[in-house]
This record gives sequence, structure tokens and C-alpha cells, in this order.
Amino acid sequence: MSDAPARPAEAGRSAPARPGAVVAVLALAGITVSLMQTLVIPIVPELPGYLHASASDAAWAVTATLLAAAVATPVAGRLGDMFGKRRLLMVSLVLLVAGSVVCALSDTLVPMIVGRALQGLAAAVVPLGISIMRDELPPEKLAGSTALMSASLGVGGALGLPAAAFIADHFDWHVLFWTSASLGVVAFVCVLGLVPESRVRTGGRFDVAGALGMAVGLVSLLLAISKGADWGWGSGTTLGLLALAVVVLLGWGLFELRTAQPLVDLRTTVRRQVLFTNLASIAFGFSMFAMSLVLPQLLQLPTQTGYGLGRSMLTVGLVMAPQGLVMMAMAPVSAMITKSRGPKITLMIGAVIVAAGYALNIVLMSEVWHLVLVSCVIGAGVGFAYGAMPALIMGAVPASETAAANSLNTLMRSIGTSVASAVAGVILAQLTISLGGHALPSENGFKAVMALGAGAAALAFVLASFLPRHRPDTPAPTPTPEPTTERVA
Repeated sequence: MSDAPARPAEAGRSAPARPGAVVAVLALAGITVSLMQTLVIPIVPELPGYLHASASDAAWAVTATLLAAAVATPVAGRLGDMFGKRRLLMVSLVLLVAGSVVCALSDTLVPMIVGRALQGLAAAVVPLGISIMRDELPPEKLAGSTALMSASLGVGGALGLPAAAFIADHFDWHVLFWTSASLGVVAFVCVLGLVPESRVRTGGRFDVAGALGMAVGLVSLLLAISKGADWGWGSGTTLGLLALAVVVLLGWGLFELRTAQPLVDLRTTVRRQVLFTNLASIAFGFSMFAMSLVLPQLLQLPTQTGYGLGRSMLTVGLVMAPQGLVMMAMAPVSAMITKSRGPKITLMIGAVIVAAGYALNIVLMSEVWHLVLVSCVIGAGVGFAYGAMPALIMGAVPASETAAANSLNTLMRSIGTSVASAVAGVILAQLTISLGGHALPSENGFKAVMALGAGAAALAFVLASFLPRHRPDTPAPTPTPEPTTERVA
């Protein structure tokens, strides 16, 4: 291992012979992994019967993926910086395939939870792909490519919902997981054959204690948030987990500050540009997921409510699918604005568009085309924002810390979505109507959630306004001090 100082990304980059192919393969891998977010949505109501379990136990098939992803994302990012980003990306895809096969062979609860957890361990593919792009692509292609890769988080989820609904309606439910396993194999083979290994690596020793502390803290926090409604927000279990999360994460932070080679460099994360980008990411994660909770329910509620549209899950998927295409279309536009005005302006534009989309949803929610329009407007805003975030992060951290920093940013978005799920669940459970002896979310409940989504986007706008603004023709300096790298032949 060399003791030579790390060089900036531009100096360490060796442009691949086929950069277009590299971008396409990495985007495919990102979309494949993001499919896991929506893969089981069409079969959630039937999972208890499929797995011979109670509804509360079957819900762990969703929760396990969330918890595994939260822990794996920053860990895989750090390992990618240390041992090779392509290597960790391929490991993540192997875990995805393994988890899909386990789920495809499952007929009981425990194997399904194990398989879904393995799928969650693949969540770092998107930040690892963005980091590979920084190291390998020529500068003129970087902004658009990272915007596309970042948007794949939403694209896969939006496009996967109608596909998953179609498969669930016409085939045995196990086919969902055989399909995801097949896509994972295709992505792995393409990465193996077309994506070069980054030559920028960080030396040092992996922070095992930091990883364990972070895992305990994050699992406690997200478990309390995701299960609080079931257990009761005032229950001893929920409050105990929240208290444990606070204590462990505070202790973890102090430990990381005193460690020479921490899992997460907290001194980097408190830099103004990184800090406010991550805070804005939490707000955007909340805002984006609020739509994912509201629109499907509005479409599926019976027409007797006066506001439900009585549509099938397949229709829900078809309504949400254009959002993914809009996000993909916005990637080059986001890159153009980032190049000319800087990523701060791009992020702020995205926040305004998302807030406008939710405001539109409050007054337009009575027809299917209303919801298609709303999802496309919000998708456009998210496309702008998700394209700007990697540029902001990479403009403030050394090349040798790119994967870890991008992984932490992805984790912040996931925390935002978890909080959105919990808050929206509380609101919709409190504001209800009675129909046929069943309590259903009321129209005012949906409007309250939409207003919160608009408010979260407005908060992201305010947070983005505190970001430093770089001149378009002046690249952000590579921060110092810089760690060592291992150069791969």
C-alpha cells in the first residue's frame, strides 16, 4: 500500500473506453436494486396467507429490508473506498440475487425475512455507482451521469410497481422474486464485463466498533419509527428503543471523533456543504415518500367514500410509472442547470417544483389523470433534486471518501422516508371516516399529508439556501487533509 497522498478525482481518473456503456450498466444496477422498494407492495395484503403468519409478523418482510439497507449502505460505502467500489458493488448484487432466490423458495415467514434482509443489504449499489462515475468518467459526462444514477432510485420504484402488480395478478407470487433474481444476474454480468475497477482507494483499517455502534443505533431508531404505530408511540418498547438510539448514536459520534480511521468522518459531515445537503436529503426523502403513500390509497379506496377512485393495484402502477420516466428525462436537464448555475440552484428548483406538485394535489385529486399529472410534477422536482445532491456531496469531499459520503447521503434520504411513513400513518389513522363498519382514511387526512409533503419540500428549499454557491467555471476544491490511496494496476 502506498503512502502517497490521494489525488483529486480528475487526477486519478482513467476514462473507460466506453463511458456510455458504463453509465448504462450502472444505471441498470441502480434500477434493479430500487425495484426492491416496490417488489412486495402488490402482495402485502396476501402475505399473511402466503406465509401462514399474522399480518403484524408478515410486515417484517418489509421492515427487514429497511433495517438491512440502513446498516449496509454506509458500511458498504466505506468498504468500497477501502477495497474497491466495483468489488463492493458486485458483492451487493450477489447479495441481491441470493436474497431473491431465498424469497423465491420461501413458503414460511423466517426464510422470507432472511431473503428480504439480504435484498436490503444491496442498497449501496446507487452510491457506489455514483462514486465509480466520479473516478472513471471524463468531467464533461459526470454531471449528467450521476444525475441519472441518482434518479434510478425513484425510476426503479416507479417502473417496478406496475410490473410487480402485473406479475402478481397473472402468475404465482414466487415469480416476483425469480424475476428480481434474474435481473440481478444480468446486472452482475454487465458490471463484471463493462465496468472498470476504480483506482482510487483509501488505506487503513476498517472501523468494526464504529460499524457495530452505528448498526445498533440505526436499527433502534428505525425500528421505533417503523413499528411505533403498531406497538404504540407511548409504549415502553418504542420509547426504550428511541432512548437506546439516542444514547448509542451519541456515544458512537464521540467514538468516531476520537478514532483515527472512522467509519464515518464526522468532521467532513459537518462541513457546511455536506451538512445542509444531507439535511435537505432528509426533507426530500420525507416529501417523496408522502406521495407514494397518498396516491395509491386514493386510487384504491372505494368510490363510495366520495373521493376514492376504486381502481386496481395494476392501475396504481400504471399511474405511478410515468413519474419514473419523468425523473429519468429530468436527469440531463438537472445536469445542464448544475453546470451553468451550480447544484445549489438545481436543488432549490427541485424543491419548488415538488412543493408545487403537492399544492396541485390538494385541489386536483378527483380523477385518474389528476394523479398522473401530480406524480409527474413531483417526479420532475425529485429528478432535479436527486441529480444535484451527488454533485454537492462530491464537490465537498476528497475522491477517496466519495463512496462513504454518497452512502451517508442515501441513508439520510431513507431516514426521511421512514419518518414520512410513520407521520403519515399517524395522521391517516386519526383522520378517518366509517364505511361498512371499517375506518378508512378521510379526504382531509390525505390533504393534511399532502400539505406536510409541500412543507417538507419548502424546508428543503430553505436548507438549500444555506449551501455555498460555487461559480460554474470554478470547481470545488478538494478538501484537505487527504488520506492515502492504493493504486491498482
